[in-house]
Formats: sequence, C-alpha cells, structure tokens
Amino acid sequence: MGSQVSAALVLFVATIAISLIGLFGAPKLIERSLFRPYWFLRRKEYDTVIMSGFVHADLMHLIFNMMTFYFFAFPLERYMGTTSFVILYLAGLLISHAGTYYKQRRNPDYACLGASGAISAVLFAAIVYFPEQSLIILPIPIPIPAPLFAVLYLVYTYYASRHPHGRINHDAHLGGAITGLLFVAVTEPGAYGNLLQSIL
Repeated sequence: MGSQVSAALVLFVATIAISLIGLFGAPKLIERSLFRPYWFLRRKEYDTVIMSGFVHADLMHLIFNMMTFYFFAFPLERYMGTTSFVILYLAGLLISHAGTYYKQRRNPDYACLGASGAISAVLFAAIVYFPEQSLIILPIPIPIPAPLFAVLYLVYTYYASRHPHGRINHDAHLGGAITGLLFVAVTEPGAYGNLLQSIL
C-alpha cells in the first residue's frame, strides 16, 4: 500500500477513542449513537447506522471486539487492499443492521450498539483467506486455530442472542459472518478452493 493510510488502523483507533469517550466521559454520545429500528425512519435517525458501530456497551464488549479486529483486520487489509477492506467493513455493518431492522422494526424499546457485524464480516473473510492463522485469548495460554475460533464465536453468539444482555447486538454477528463469506465468494471465489485444501 506504500504510504497509503491504513483503514484498519483508523477504524481501530477511532472505535477505541469514541467508545472510551462515550463510556467514561460523555454517556450522551452513546445514547445518541444507538441504532433504534423502530425510530430509524420515524425520526430519520439514519446516521445511527454508522455511529452505532463506533460505541460499545462496556469495556469488555470493546476489548473483545477490538481484540478480534486486531488479530484479523490488519493482515486482511494488507492482503485485499484498502478499498476492498473498507467496502467489506461497511457491508458487514450495514447488512447486519438490515437484519436487525427487519427483526426489531416494530419494537419501540429495542436499541443496540457495537461494531460486531462489521468485525464478524472481517473475521470470516479473513478465515477464508488465512485458515491456518491462530490467536491467543488470555487467560487461555494456547493458540486457537482461526476456524475453531469462528465456530466458538458463532456458538457464543447464538447463546447470547437467546439470552440478551444490555444493548449488544448479538444477532449482528451472524449477519456479518454471512456478509464476509459472501464477499469473498463474489470477489475471489478461488479462495474457497485454497480453504478446502488447507482443511483437508
């Protein structure tokens, strides 16, 4: 990429900074950024589709999302290029919100936040390209293979969506995962052949 600014770095820093400001300095920022499907059209809260992706429910929510982003987003951007990476990230965010909107559009009390849909898209696209990658999640002292992490990620998402807590949009994980897999299928379908060979 030469001297081109890393989109992953900009997103990483901006998400951490805005989330911390909202959590510890300006809670009204989080309230203003919440994605509310019922009010999305009624109050023309169109900007919350993007803004909700830069705030988080609590410190652990932020740490988990940013840890996943850190391990997978930077090598993915280097591989696919900044433009494709940004398109993938935005697609994950928007498509996961579309699913949430459809499911919760008649619920005036529902509100959600977090970058989970976008990060899930990044995670699953990266796993197709780099199935041999692994990561370490403290306090577990052993590397976890990326495909196993993805499976555990979805299992946790399913459980969490059945037992919702706070304003975390757990449903967005699945929408983001599908977005990431389809994005690779459309832009570089041959990557799935390499993934299959790696698994076998």
